[in-house]
Amino acid sequence: MSEELYTVEQAAERLKLHAKTVLRAIREERLRATRVGKSYRILRSDLDAFAGVPARAASAAGDPWVTSIVDIPNVWPEMAQKWARTVTNALNARPHGGPPLRADVIYEPERSHLKIIVVGPPGDVVNLMTLIRVWIEQLSL
Repeated sequence: MSEELYTVEQAAERLKLHAKTVLRAIREERLRATRVGKSYRILRSDLDAFAGVPARAASAAGDPWVTSIVDIPNVWPEMAQKWARTVTNALNARPHGGPPLRADVIYEPERSHLKIIVVGPPGDVVNLMTLIRVWIEQLSL
């Protein structure tokens, strides 16, 4: 089961608050969020924790893991460095104590290809892949 991502407006609607109140909570670090471009994305678990909803049971040690590879063509060295920083920042923004998630960014300069290899629990991999999809869409604008 993948974890949902919410925009500030969706989070405000779900919490029955004004969007500015949600933004203030993010800026005051009372609500965890990941910055994507000029906007934020909020994980459902972070929204539930902010609202006081009890956390779901922790996953068992034998849960399945997923490996995903994203191959992005026509990436110049400067953009590859930016991708590496962005993916690392996304991993560092995750809450501590959860299951580990690994992402390796590999750049092939001779082919101008960037590969992002993500390994972890299915829900966490889906969340990171969703962010990667958003980043790719922003590049094509």
